[in-house]
Amino acid sequence: MLRIGITGGIGVGKTIVCRVFQVLGIPVYDADTRAKWVMQHDTALKQELQAAFGQETYTLEGQLNRAYLASVVFNNQERLEKLNALVHPHVGLDFERWAEANASAPYLIKEAALMFESGSWRQMDEIIVVTAPLDVRLKRLLKRDPHRTEADIKTIISKQLSEDEKIARAQHVVYNDDQQLIIPQVLALHDRFLSKSGIKSDIAR
Repeated sequence: MLRIGITGGIGVGKTIVCRVFQVLGIPVYDADTRAKWVMQHDTALKQELQAAFGQETYTLEGQLNRAYLASVVFNNQERLEKLNALVHPHVGLDFERWAEANASAPYLIKEAALMFESGSWRQMDEIIVVTAPLDVRLKRLLKRDPHRTEADIKTIISKQLSEDEKIARAQHVVYNDDQQLIIPQVLALHDRFLSKSGIKSDIAR
């Protein structure tokens, strides 16, 4: 089955693009949301995280202590890489189970912010990068996350793979710059993926 990855930096609008694909009937795996679920429910991963970051990683009730974990990895690249190295393989297995459960779909989409950084792009047949100018991203994020400052957002962006590098490594780009319409871009990609899957599109133009 054709597997399509969708990635992009914070504030580019990956979720909106994925929603259009979902409206078209395509299953979308949200890796970031599932990672939170896996960290809470995967017993093996919980043990690995506690061994790496301390028993305080989970509360006495067994709930993930997000504030503590964030404080441990904040501004510590080595610990952040360790966290990702532990979590991503478990999310990858979760994705494989999900893909098997959705095997009847014409193609599948996996949305992940750290697709290139985690290596999960290797599970994909093609990659879509969603991109937007920095000023547009800042405006969106300041509205969405009023607790964050512009400096906070720029720090997060600076730690992510650059837009140019993401685009260079992808097969497709969706421009979510408030100038170009998203739906026509997604429809064109949808037709392409259906064709590669041997299915004729029935969407009227």
